[in-house]
Amino acid sequence: MAGRWKNDLNWSDITPKAAFLNRRQLMAGAGAAALGGAAGPALADLGAVPSEYSTDMEPNTFEEITSYNNFYEFGTGKGDPAEYADALTIDPWTVTIDGMVDKPGDYSFDDLVSGMTLEERIYRFRCVEAWSMVVPWVGFELADLLNRVGVQDGAKYVAFETLVRPEEMWAQKRPILEWPYREGLRLDEAMNPLTIMATGLYDEPMPKQNGAPIRLVVPWKYGFKSIKSIVKISLTDKEPPTTWNMLQPSEYGFYANVNPNVDHPRWSQATERKVGGGLFAKRVPTQMFNGYEEEVASLYEGMDLSRYY
Repeated sequence: MAGRWKNDLNWSDITPKAAFLNRRQLMAGAGAAALGGAAGPALADLGAVPSEYSTDMEPNTFEEITSYNNFYEFGTGKGDPAEYADALTIDPWTVTIDGMVDKPGDYSFDDLVSGMTLEERIYRFRCVEAWSMVVPWVGFELADLLNRVGVQDGAKYVAFETLVRPEEMWAQKRPILEWPYREGLRLDEAMNPLTIMATGLYDEPMPKQNGAPIRLVVPWKYGFKSIKSIVKISLTDKEPPTTWNMLQPSEYGFYANVNPNVDHPRWSQATERKVGGGLFAKRVPTQMFNGYEEEVASLYEGMDLSRYY
């Protein structure tokens, strides 16, 4: 399934310009030390490395990926994020890490990415609405971050929250969902090497409408699990509440693994429409776990997958 992909990227390619220009000072600061990461090699020596997990499918275009997506903080239309997300301020950016970790704290975006191994991961992306894309993300494994902050014994889940800033995210002024947007993973799902924190796509910083400056990507789950514009990560021993599951548990489960054999109550999941093929494009069969069965099926051994929509 996986074709290796090489694309040399510098830190300046995947972080906001202001952050890149200040990185030499920031990497020498206390934040990187608090996370336990070394400053690493000179900027010119840093670049994305090949990934064995990339699909050899042709990616969607940058325009398709950035103009057709769900980000309800900016409206419910597929084009609303691209129209309104420019109002979002992403520099400075702080992520709170708390709960059952050894090094809790408020970390700047630069603290989080300093010293991380960046990869370009070309992943299938499958929305619960039965449309799909192929996206070339740039990011690092969530497991690397969790290992650096130190997961304590007894932690079983990782919870995430999106920014709440209604003066910039106008749709948060309306009761579309319960804000903040929340998501969660079981700890072993979070530690799986497929699970990444993405900071860019193609060789550009993450666009605001796609979840800048940092978002989760879990390619074997429906897209709503890949929470955008993260400001909080919490380790817990209890299954965390998640937005769509709270809204309608009969339609949106906690696990939300892509499964062509379990239909959404209002539409089939057996096939999907790839964005970019036109309204009359032929639908294609949906793959179990979105094509990542070999890498993740063991996580759910013994579970009745028909119950975990």
